Amino acid sequence: MAYSDPQTVTIDGVAIATSRVYTGTPVGSFVSADAKTKLSFDPRGTAKRRRSVVRLNQEKVTADPLVSTTNVRVGDMISFTVDRPFEGYSDAEVLKQATGLITWLTASSNANLIKLIAGEN
Repeated sequence: MAYSDPQTVTIDGVAIATSRVYTGTPVGSFVSADAKTKLSFDPRGTAKRRRSVVRLNQEKVTADPLVSTTNVRVGDMISFTVDRPFEGYSDAEVLKQATGLITWLTASSNANLIKLIAGEN
């Protein structure tokens, strides 16, 4: 089953609509009208494991820190991966684990997510 078209992601209170641009394979890609935001889904796996990945890519133009009169295009990527064996874990069990991780990351005003972004271990 495929995600509906369009998909909307809200960043800093701004809803960004993304339209499907790639289909026909297990991978689904959605891109914003300005092509600066991309949302992609990759539900592949191997013979023994199922891996589902969602990625959010963004690009922007910013000042070059070395040459102040020059702008450069930069981008980042945020992903969430679920990798599990085909047998042994039910969808409900994996959902509980994923929800637990997301809750842990976002508890206390995103405290652990902030630490993750800062590179703490």
